Amino acid sequence: MAERDTRGARPLVVKVGGSLAETGRLTSVLTLIGSARIPVVIVPGGGPFADTVRNLQTELQFDDAVAHRLAMLAMEQMAEWIVSQQSGMKVARTLDDISDAVMDGQIPVWAPLEMIGDDPSIAESWDVTSDSLAARLAERLETRLVLLKSVGVKEASSAEELARDGIVDRFFPEIAARADLSWVIFGPEDDALLSALLIGEGTA
Repeated sequence: MAERDTRGARPLVVKVGGSLAETGRLTSVLTLIGSARIPVVIVPGGGPFADTVRNLQTELQFDDAVAHRLAMLAMEQMAEWIVSQQSGMKVARTLDDISDAVMDGQIPVWAPLEMIGDDPSIAESWDVTSDSLAARLAERLETRLVLLKSVGVKEASSAEELARDGIVDRFFPEIAARADLSWVIFGPEDDALLSALLIGEGTA
């Protein structure tokens, strides 16, 4: 595990998209994040667990509010899986958990339900995915956000354009604007940029 400088630094929020599991890129990305020299908190996508929720909603006929909570539980399942795959990582459910993990030199992997389950600023619908939840966490931490995706995007693309193209969810532009977030999307060709950022030599 890389030695991290945690003195007074706010952790970089890195959303690891569930689609990375489907493309076979997830393991290498986690290894890259595991070598970070700056404080990082991972926000997992729901991956195949969220796909199960979507399928069950059609079959069992529950509403979007229930689906929203189940999708967050899917993210928590991904968090548990990630922690089982990479040493030096720990599931975190609260801001204190995140802070404690960072101070201990670990990488917190966020399980969002406890913090977001009753958050009135987050709509209970499929318009809100782990993209927006990652943005909300970055807002709470007053820090930068990196979204790791399985597709590349044009550098000058706006949040609104990305939402229209289905790259980010529909609520993301609203929360990014509200929080005045510094954010960037890295695709499969951007691992060198991600690596530089994680060792403190790049910018987001």
